[in-house]
Amino acid sequence: MENKQVILVRQDLKLPKGKMAAQVAHASVEAVLKSDKHKVSEWRQLGSKKVVLKVSDEKELYCYNQIAKDNGLKTSVITDAGKTVIAPGTVTCCAIGPDSEERIDAVTGKLPMI
Repeated sequence: MENKQVILVRQDLKLPKGKMAAQVAHASVEAVLKSDKHKVSEWRQLGSKKVVLKVSDEKELYCYNQIAKDNGLKTSVITDAGKTVIAPGTVTCCAIGPDSEERIDAVTGKLPMI
């Protein structure tokens, strides 16, 4: 079974592409550091699949974060330091996994890709 990681990005912030890329990278790394080493190893051996998905706002991001946690998935919510284009403390994105595609898709499978 393939493993993957998804990163949910708030669309209401209208982040510039570079800022979005940095926030997605922060989320990915943080979630991997929290994850089971065996799952991370399997995920890396299969190419470290990552998918970036859209959520409308902070409320929706936290909703998916909670559903993922309730389903036993590792998550990482990223709060920006506010040194560039958004205010300090702004929640920007959330990574889920890595874990099996089946488990992650059960939570985020209907969200659109960026």
